[in-house]
Amino acid sequence: MEESQSGSTVTRRNEILKKLHKKGQVLITELSKEFNVSEVTIRNDLDQLEQKNMLLRARGGAIKLEHNVGVDQQISEKNKLHYVEKMAIGKAAAALVRENDTMIVDSGTTTAELVKHLQSFKSLNVITNAMNIVIMLVNYPNINVIIPGGYLRQNSMSLVGPLAEKNLRSFHVDKLFLGVDGFDTRSGIYTPNMEEAYLNEIMIDIANQVIVLADSSKFNKKSLAFICAPNKIHTVITDAGIQADDKKRLEDLDIKVIIA
Repeated sequence: MEESQSGSTVTRRNEILKKLHKKGQVLITELSKEFNVSEVTIRNDLDQLEQKNMLLRARGGAIKLEHNVGVDQQISEKNKLHYVEKMAIGKAAAALVRENDTMIVDSGTTTAELVKHLQSFKSLNVITNAMNIVIMLVNYPNINVIIPGGYLRQNSMSLVGPLAEKNLRSFHVDKLFLGVDGFDTRSGIYTPNMEEAYLNEIMIDIANQVIVLADSSKFNKKSLAFICAPNKIHTVITDAGIQADDKKRLEDLDIKVIIA
């Protein structure tokens, strides 16, 4: 029988944190066997601890949090987190793309999942500041790729700075697919880097539709740099882990919420 008392839950979570501090990572399957509880219970433990900024979720478990939430993680580290959810979100985002669209695909691991589904399109214009996405799009001959320039931030593989900002202002696009690091449904969306936040603001200004791609772990979090308030967002694509009150708050603002 699984432990149901709050005291037992607290004890188990404290033990999980001790193991994480010692080993650097933990696996759901191992924790489930060790504590004689279901994998669902362990996932909930890890989700709750992540919400308290005490660890980072990774596929199949969690990794030790070396810094405060809101730090500028390497894109290779981000790619390990909530990968299944990101794949589904990327596929759902691709379903919103239409032939002959002109769109911006922002940097990020979730937006990269969207790009994997663009190969069948016959005519698209894609503006992106993400070099990892540029490398993917090179293999899609029917997509016109536009790079705004700027200097490279290696953490995110994105181009930022005055040149990128100036060039982006020359465009107008049908859709913006935007990845975020934090999403507070009361105040707005966030990223850990101020230059990327400013570039994102410009992207929002030149787009007819702003579509935010965010797995549920991003909600109820803020980061260093504010991007925009929720009222500038048209659509949010997330997973079933989004809290009911967050979903309702978005829908009350006439924001379409798609559960991937």
